Amino acid sequence: MTITNRLRILLAEDEEAMRDYLSRALQNAGFDVVAVDRGTDALPLLESEHFDLLLSDIVMPEMDGIELAQRCNEVSPRTKVMFITGFAAVTLKASREQPQAKVLSKPFHLRDLVLEVERVFEDRLHATV
Repeated sequence: MTITNRLRILLAEDEEAMRDYLSRALQNAGFDVVAVDRGTDALPLLESEHFDLLLSDIVMPEMDGIELAQRCNEVSPRTKVMFITGFAAVTLKASREQPQAKVLSKPFHLRDLVLEVERVFEDRLHATV
C-alpha cells in the first residue's frame, strides 16, 4: 500500500458527469475521494473531516470555488487547493485570488489531473519511500 491510498481529496464539481468521471479516475489512481456537487456541501466536510486536497470547479452555484478555497484556508489551512475550470477569464481571477493554488483548464486528460495531484504531494510521496 502506498501513501496515495491515504491521501484524501474533497472534489467539488457541480456537473454530475464530470464529477463521476474525476472521482473514478482519482480513485483508480489510489486516492480516497469524497465528491459533492456544490461548495456549500463541501464546507461542512472541510470543517469536520481531514482532507489533503480540495479539488474544486470554480464556477458553481451558491458558492464558487474561489470563495470555497478562501473558506477552506480559514477552516482547514493545511488542505491544499487545486482548481478546475473551463473558463480562461476565471483562471486569471483564481490565480490572483489564490496564487498558491494550481489551476487546471478543461479539457484536460485524466492522466494530467493525476500527475498534477501527485505533484502537489510530491514531498510527502517521496518522504515515505
